Amino acid sequence: MTRLVTQNSDRFLTAFNRIDHRLRDIVGAKDFMPFYRLIDQAKKKDVLVRKYEDDLRSYADLRNAIVHHRTSMEYVIAEPHVDVVERIEYMDATLAKPTLVGQMFRKKVHVFQERDSLKHVLKVIRTRKFTQFPVYHKDQFKGLITTVGIANWLATMMGGNQIPKQVPTLHDILLHEKNRVNYKFVSRYITIYEAEEIFKQGVERGRRFEALLITEHGKAQQKLMGIVTPLDIMKVD
Repeated sequence: MTRLVTQNSDRFLTAFNRIDHRLRDIVGAKDFMPFYRLIDQAKKKDVLVRKYEDDLRSYADLRNAIVHHRTSMEYVIAEPHVDVVERIEYMDATLAKPTLVGQMFRKKVHVFQERDSLKHVLKVIRTRKFTQFPVYHKDQFKGLITTVGIANWLATMMGGNQIPKQVPTLHDILLHEKNRVNYKFVSRYITIYEAEEIFKQGVERGRRFEALLITEHGKAQQKLMGIVTPLDIMKVD
């Protein structure tokens, strides 16, 4: 007799098996490998597997309870809650096709020239609420100015009772960025989860990035296609 209603356990097992195949592809497994070992190997190569590691291990236990304690096609000892099913299906879809930074964060970026005046930038801050400013000399990238860098320049001027003889330029402000390399160029083809990992690793190594600058292949000389800030990445599930 054919069941007309798909049970939660059926949906769960379908998603679990797809994830199992995905992990096998990641590690290049040709022969059988226990799921827990697949996780151990795949997390070394895929940031998403590391992100979902705890969930995957828990779901492996649930999968074993469903499969090994099933007494008939109509009865399972552990029928997953719909929230669990939806979660594993979401993980399955994300592992199969993760969102790229070029998809989520591609936009026209407001860039500045090195000889633009600070007065011009302050007007942009007031109207656009920007906090990071890519600076170029013609087509050559020179650095990333932040509101912190502007504050550092102002503190230096006030502390030394220095009065600029002329309106400062962004070249002057760049000299007051505490961390001159406060950015990283990335390819538009990396995933949003890889971007998140870059921010995390930067903090762990004492090198906090204020922004990731997106180009075609992560090269500074390529056209700027988008920008990702720590605040942006915090909003990613």
